[in-house]
Amino acid sequence: MSDRKVVLVTGASSGIGAAVAARLADQGHHVVAVARRADRLARLADRTRDAAGTVAAAQADVTDLAALTSVVARTQDEHGRLDVVVNNAGVMPLSRLDALLVDQWNRMIDVNVRGLLHGIAAALPIFQEQGGGHFVTVASIGAHQVSPSAAVYCGTKHAAWAITEGLRQEVDPSIRVTTISPGVVESELASTITDPHAAEAMRTYRAATIPAAAIAGAVSYALDQPPDVDVNEIVVRPTRQR
Repeated sequence: MSDRKVVLVTGASSGIGAAVAARLADQGHHVVAVARRADRLARLADRTRDAAGTVAAAQADVTDLAALTSVVARTQDEHGRLDVVVNNAGVMPLSRLDALLVDQWNRMIDVNVRGLLHGIAAALPIFQEQGGGHFVTVASIGAHQVSPSAAVYCGTKHAAWAITEGLRQEVDPSIRVTTISPGVVESELASTITDPHAAEAMRTYRAATIPAAAIAGAVSYALDQPPDVDVNEIVVRPTRQR
């Protein structure tokens, strides 16, 4: 395909990241799927073997700037360019603040905020050098509203929204910037919750979900627009989530 893109997706071993990688590969793009779990990435690459495009697995932790920068540089070296970075990696071990699960707070900050910044730092010089590119941040409905037990998570996702909006305003117009804010999506995110109060609240909150493919569709829509159209933000949530 003439408009085949080279796309790097973080957090691609499951959930939204895996769905985005599969959707874009089906559309003929070359996807570099980045995550910590190499076995999951291998299964993703195997599932998409017959796609119009390709999926290449790249094991890396987004909290490790050197590792992520290496993957980005290697992608550019192998393909001569990098067109899109989907900063999707995220964690959500929710808890009330009075539970004082500080290590989990720090993990959310490291992955959800520093991981995003690392993705920007690794790819922005390449986009500037080649005169174009597209950053897509997967934030959350939590960037726009706060609920009990989600203060830190929502804080990190609001930060992701703010950082991405600041990036959009700072970069040259040849670089497009999009924020996707999903509502409740089928994923493994809730499985990391150890706080019993937050876990119980999530059982009710997550009663209505949409598949990760719905978010993949939103990413695809943003990427498919002509170069002079920049889709700045999309909110996608279940119709029952009010």
